[in-house]
Amino acid sequence: MSALDDLREDVALDELRRTNVDLLRRLEKAKVSTDELVDAVYRAAVQASSALTVPPVPTPQRDKRKVKPEVAICLLADWQAGKVTPEYSSAIAKERVARYAEKAAAIIELQRSNHPINEARIYLLGDLLEGEEIFPGQAHRIDASLYVQLFDTASMLADLVRRIAAVVPRVKVVGAIGNHGALGGPVRKSYHPETNADAMLYNVARMQLRDEPRVEWSETLVAGERAWYATDDILGKRWFLFHGDQVKSASFGIPWYGFNKRLLGWATSVTPFEYSASGHWHVPVRMQVNAITHWGAGSTESANTFAQEYLASGGQRPSQWLLFQSDNGVTAEYCIYVD
Repeated sequence: MSALDDLREDVALDELRRTNVDLLRRLEKAKVSTDELVDAVYRAAVQASSALTVPPVPTPQRDKRKVKPEVAICLLADWQAGKVTPEYSSAIAKERVARYAEKAAAIIELQRSNHPINEARIYLLGDLLEGEEIFPGQAHRIDASLYVQLFDTASMLADLVRRIAAVVPRVKVVGAIGNHGALGGPVRKSYHPETNADAMLYNVARMQLRDEPRVEWSETLVAGERAWYATDDILGKRWFLFHGDQVKSASFGIPWYGFNKRLLGWATSVTPFEYSASGHWHVPVRMQVNAITHWGAGSTESANTFAQEYLASGGQRPSQWLLFQSDNGVTAEYCIYVD
């Protein structure tokens, strides 16, 4: 790309950002509807992403050893990008996501010394951005607007996918939405069920990688409904993916009791599955529910006050899971700390 092309791209992106800011200001003055806001934010982010030129990722060598292969599985949840606490910010979130990507890539290389790893799954479990007006007083705890959260977090996600694709020949991305992706505070229940900022940022990141033939990534969309869960099959084992806000605190105020009922119910009413993964509770955990093994994801955030208040466990270090699976099932798990 020439210097002139770079300049044109920068000017185009600046113009899109200015247009979007103007629409947001007009909304605050009640001159446009909430539906127009959703459309404006998403359209601006999509157009900005479409204008980007992302260099191709070099294709790693495919491992042809006659040894049972494994698939790498990244469980990504609760980055809460845009949130501010005494120990967390958008800048720290970006650093930690990049650190996870580097550590995960290094571990995949180590694991490959014993088994061919020609595929990776990246499971998006929701709340990758913080959102706006999700709870009273949230405006005092964010350092970025919805637009900036959406666009910047999508770029963070795209960079992570590219880093994994640099060490694995084939990558598949699957996503489910979170509760922080809901829009509009008290009026958010009036939005269309499809409307969710997590789904938007997934699609913006997907568009940034539209020219990567080795990355399989379908849009997170269920027509006319909330994309609250997703499924994926790996070497004969089915995964059930959801955010986790569907599971409320149960006996003794501990949510893990609630997972028993939900997982067993979904396995009979939605689809049979051997493995499941979720986020929301910001605590890395693995549990066994009859024949189902479930992983609850950690968060990249530090000292989460939600976990302190509701689980009395806010001292968890920021982390994300990396798993490996063969046709026999999950063979290894790494809780990658990113602080």
